Amino acid sequence: MPIYEYRCDDCGRIFEKLVLGSSDTDVRCPKCDCREVKRLLSSCSSATGGLGSSSSSSGSSCGSSRGFS
Repeated sequence: MPIYEYRCDDCGRIFEKLVLGSSDTDVRCPKCDCREVKRLLSSCSSATGGLGSSSSSSGSSCGSSRGFS
């Protein structure tokens, strides 16, 4: 179940919402109850380490398209 980040077109608030299934048509702004919201691209994270893991501490490169290193 993914958590998406949204921005309200009316008041500009940025918020997160757990979306069940693939439908985010019922997402409303928690501040002003507006339905006009846009899903934002957010950076991702990855878990590193753990038993038997060969991953390094440098993390994931999935944020590199937004200028992160």
